Amino acid sequence: MTGTLYLVATPIGNLQDITLRALETLKSVDIIACEDTRHTLKLLNHYDIRKPLISYYKGTEYESADRIIEQLNSAKNVALVSDAGMPCISDPGSILVAKLIEQGLKYTVIPGACAFVSALTLIGVDGHFTFLGFLPEKNKDKDRLLDEYKSLSSKLVFYSAPHDINKTLNYLFQKLGSRKVYLVKEITKIHENVIIGTLDTLRLEQPKGEFVVIVDGVIEVKKEPTSEEIKRELTLVMSNGIDKKQAILDVSNKLGIGKNAVYKVAIDL
Repeated sequence: MTGTLYLVATPIGNLQDITLRALETLKSVDIIACEDTRHTLKLLNHYDIRKPLISYYKGTEYESADRIIEQLNSAKNVALVSDAGMPCISDPGSILVAKLIEQGLKYTVIPGACAFVSALTLIGVDGHFTFLGFLPEKNKDKDRLLDEYKSLSSKLVFYSAPHDINKTLNYLFQKLGSRKVYLVKEITKIHENVIIGTLDTLRLEQPKGEFVVIVDGVIEVKKEPTSEEIKRELTLVMSNGIDKKQAILDVSNKLGIGKNAVYKVAIDL
């Protein structure tokens, strides 16, 4: 019999933003794996939870994943937490999950807080978005990423540390141009704030706190149909026995253009 790994969401700011199920899970498992034991201890001490802690952070994920799998194979239940939010979402966890899938071991998710989802809610997002997380360190990797996604009409969502935020805004302006941008910071904390501006002008003095950066996508400009395209549609509609007046109305609705534009073409038919 093997144990189960629990991917547990933790608060992104306010310690009360943790689910009852997450607390129950952290109290019931044998071991808790975390990015920074000191950080996780603040949460555990707040809820009077005493469990053995092991580290699992980027840079040692492969070795740490193997150690966790050893515990699971010894019938131990393990909870994996990040410093804040959901494991695997710009935080460690994906390598371990891949190994669990490969070996057919049991795991599940205990859902909860996630910074970029909360940020999108705070700006009242309506429609599609693309989450890209932290920008890569190397410029060539950043360029490759932005070149792939810069033409999307969906909002682009990034994470940024405070010491990188102005550099991130400069880079995004160079690659994307002057688009509308939302900076969401200190989510669920006292100084929670949404700052709105454009990539060419918005810069911060003495920025503090982690940022979610949300950039508008490309605004698609609808191409107006040519006179030949309108004429072709009119001819097709009228060939079915529909009179010119009704054909103008039908083509106007189909092409999404004004009746006058269709009428000007129709008078020559």
